[in-house]
Amino acid sequence: MKNCVIIGGGIVGLSSAYYLAKAGHKVTIIDRTDMTNGCSFGNAGMIVPSHLIPFAQPGMMAQGIKWMFDSKSPFYVQPRFSMDLFKWGLKFYRTATASHVEKSMPVLRDISLLSKELYQDWAKQTDEFLYQEKGLLMLYKSDKVGEEIIHEGKEAQSMGLEVDFLSKDQIPSVETGVETTAVGAVHYKSDAHLSPNKLFAFLLTELDKLGVEISKQTEVLDFKDNRNAITEVITNKGTFATDEVIIATGAWSPELAKKLGISISLLPGKGYSFTLKDQFQKPVVPSILCEGKVAVTPIGNDLRFGGTMEITHTKDTKINMKRLEGILSTIHSFYPNLQFEDPKEKDIWFGFRPCTATGLPIICRSDRHSNVILATGHAMMGLSLAPATGKLVEELVDNKKASIDLEVLHY
Repeated sequence: MKNCVIIGGGIVGLSSAYYLAKAGHKVTIIDRTDMTNGCSFGNAGMIVPSHLIPFAQPGMMAQGIKWMFDSKSPFYVQPRFSMDLFKWGLKFYRTATASHVEKSMPVLRDISLLSKELYQDWAKQTDEFLYQEKGLLMLYKSDKVGEEIIHEGKEAQSMGLEVDFLSKDQIPSVETGVETTAVGAVHYKSDAHLSPNKLFAFLLTELDKLGVEISKQTEVLDFKDNRNAITEVITNKGTFATDEVIIATGAWSPELAKKLGISISLLPGKGYSFTLKDQFQKPVVPSILCEGKVAVTPIGNDLRFGGTMEITHTKDTKINMKRLEGILSTIHSFYPNLQFEDPKEKDIWFGFRPCTATGLPIICRSDRHSNVILATGHAMMGLSLAPATGKLVEELVDNKKASIDLEVLHY
């Protein structure tokens, strides 16, 4: 049995704690917040084996520059003088190649399908987090975007995923809840969705049963190092002795890693969401509105919309209403008959997605410390990949053969 300290109480940290505690380890979670409003709460709740292509891909840099001049676009890099931003951009540019995509796709498929299996295991224990397998509709309104989405669908099909290609007339046979102006869709039948808030509550209950200790509003100040192994985590609430340290702090990972002498090329991507409570009229299948990159998820009686990727910094806590206008414009364009009141600023949630320059998560041991594991950089797929990440962390701690090839998931 090892004494494991997990820094970060988001969905990746909780999933890691679950599998470590199940394996018989003593686990403590440290989080700098009260754990009520992280990225695990306001996201779209999608489990997406369909997302096989990493964010760092050919053409993304050029598209990003074009979008930068549109205040309502789905992707934006906040211009500022920052060495971190410069280094991230340079690494992104060098990484966004066809060979990188080819190498990444099998890994993203394998980790996603492992995660889905683990979610199915959890859903057998309870139906309280509203897990459903209705797939994901990629809805598009133009032939140009459609070509790209269909190409991606065929790539996914060749990788073994179940995919249907729908004409405009076929969409209503799948999306029975609302009419849409989409001219076509790709239906990824492998995808699923759930309620993030209820999942979080389920995991906290399970961790309590497993004896996991959680120290909230606890800030890590430093680490005690003995021969390249961390023996203590020093915080504002005392010192935690440890045999293994797991860094699962999402967008805040680079500043914590710096304390360990580790450099991670990772920036926060601010995303927004809002939820329509008790929405009677709503889509029944989770969807991505492709032209505006807006995620749509029915969650129980509610309906959640999410979108935008604003590469920024963690002190940027302002809500940019222009970006919200872009989300709303996309929604009204795809669902002209969907009746709802546009949300006010106070109703908008935002969170920082941890975006690596490779577009891939980081799940590996540190090169500098024998007992430090990094589990971060999942961008928009934190919830989707959390159970698999937690399982892989447990395998690293126990020196087991990893369930998937981790070679490209390095910082």
